[in-house]
Amino acid sequence: MNQIRRLFGTDGIRGTANAAPMTAEIALRLGQAAGFLFTRGDHRHRVVIGKDTRLSGYMIEPALTAGFIGAGMDVVLVGPLPTPAIAMLARSLRADLGVMISASHNPYQDNGIKLFDPDGYKLSDTTELEIEALMARDLSTRLAAPEHLGRAARLEDAPGRYIEAAKATFPRGRRLDGLKIVLDCAHGAAYRVAPTILWELGAQVVPLGVAPDGFNINQGCGSTDPALLCAHVLAEGADLGIALDGDADRLVLVDERGQVIDGDQILALIARRWQEAGQLAGGGVVATVMSNLGLERFLAGQGLALYRTQVGDRYVAERMRANGLNIGGEQSGHIILSDFATTGDGLVAALQVLAVLVAAGRPASEVCGVFTPLPQKLESIRFQGPSPLNRPRVAAAIVAAEARLAGTGRLLIRPSGTEPVIRVMAEAEDAALVAEIVGELRAVITAEAEDVLAAL
Repeated sequence: MNQIRRLFGTDGIRGTANAAPMTAEIALRLGQAAGFLFTRGDHRHRVVIGKDTRLSGYMIEPALTAGFIGAGMDVVLVGPLPTPAIAMLARSLRADLGVMISASHNPYQDNGIKLFDPDGYKLSDTTELEIEALMARDLSTRLAAPEHLGRAARLEDAPGRYIEAAKATFPRGRRLDGLKIVLDCAHGAAYRVAPTILWELGAQVVPLGVAPDGFNINQGCGSTDPALLCAHVLAEGADLGIALDGDADRLVLVDERGQVIDGDQILALIARRWQEAGQLAGGGVVATVMSNLGLERFLAGQGLALYRTQVGDRYVAERMRANGLNIGGEQSGHIILSDFATTGDGLVAALQVLAVLVAAGRPASEVCGVFTPLPQKLESIRFQGPSPLNRPRVAAAIVAAEARLAGTGRLLIRPSGTEPVIRVMAEAEDAALVAEIVGELRAVITAEAEDVLAAL
């Protein structure tokens, strides 16, 4: 399908709260359209709606609820819970749809809507286009009759259900006794359930980012800003630091020396352990084009393949399903372990790393540094107005940079699918060359973006 998606990006719909496309009106129409599309059969239809801790969730949640009720669906509200919990509950409750209201790692000003099918998987591009097409039509004649309107109810034990599901992924008979863990919940969706999971498994938990006020989600904390976690791990003399993002579907780790462990290292660690245990399926791992070449080389040395996809954890999940693989993820910390979950789950991935640490009985710095990454630099260039990527000067600079890296490394330039940002990533054996190329491209793209904006 060649139709251009106008609302959906790489991870649902996302934007500034109370401005298109993240308005109550659009949320209402989304609920109506998705409710109509997923009304299949004669049973009583049901949708599960969760959210993170952003102030704007109080606006988006009732608008979506009204839309689904108007389409004849019953709504189950679960409040602030991690994104993977919504995917799990959609399956557990035999729901027809799951919805998570979150902008993940973005600041509080943004919000987003992610949709899951009855099996707990993010919707395909094709299905999202069908919803967009329905939203553009007059749905008034298709809405439910008064006697067929849905109802809304809260599921009070939803947090407990997710807590038990997450704990069940940790090896039976093992505990976290004696481990001191600093846990940064980013003032986000996992602020209640994550500390409870680790404490119930026996860890001494030092919680950070567990006082959401609607405005502080991801602010100076969480997986996208781990400096706070690094400092506390060192100050507390902790064995490990765990940082989640706003909806807890990604993580980064920090070892006892205060060094960050990214998603590539986590993928390598779990893949090696599962291969040794005969648990790894499909003879490989799925990652995106952003993952370090060092990961690819490490896996090749283990006799394993690395399958790359475009950026976005749902593309990783789709490739995993297509190839029969059970480990995939992104360098940013989205880790999908399909034996346990259908989407990225920061807590579940952290528990798998902790299981390896407990079995090894050695410090995280010795266990989690699985491979030596190639020098890699990633910069996010924010812009206003039209993208400058198609400007001749930018195109020429990209061609020149690729020529300098030919045969020695990689260059990847892409627009973000979730915010007005251009990602520039270079990777090569020569760290100085990598830094120089990224710096030059940043300067050119920034200058062209300013020219584009001035010309409007």
